Amino acid sequence: MVIEGLKYTKDHEWVRLLEGDVAEIGITDFAQDQLGDIVFVEVPEVGRVLAKGEALGVVESVKTVSDIFSPVSGEVIETNSKLHEDGDEFTPELINESPYEEGWILRVKMSDPQEYKELLDAESYKAITEEA
Repeated sequence: MVIEGLKYTKDHEWVRLLEGDVAEIGITDFAQDQLGDIVFVEVPEVGRVLAKGEALGVVESVKTVSDIFSPVSGEVIETNSKLHEDGDEFTPELINESPYEEGWILRVKMSDPQEYKELLDAESYKAITEEA
């Protein structure tokens, strides 16, 4: 499933533009399907400054461990507390169940909103997943 209105990377991350220059980031339905049942998510600390393309964390499944790459540059302003162990309700499987809604990973205040515009649209990303 690929959602219209989101932006995507070739590394299977998605980005939703929230208010102003805040971007919500997660991994795509295709990525979670390839990984299998997700059992652990490592996220960066709030306040960390990310560069576009930098590994920002890790998703661990029963099959493998995979890096998550930052689709945009900016400062981490929030992480999804439901996904990591120190959160209130530790449920990393939300990424499997709802990758585009409940399973978002973090929110970033973008330092260069132009990077968002350069990401793949739904149609371009769908073409990549069909080739895989």
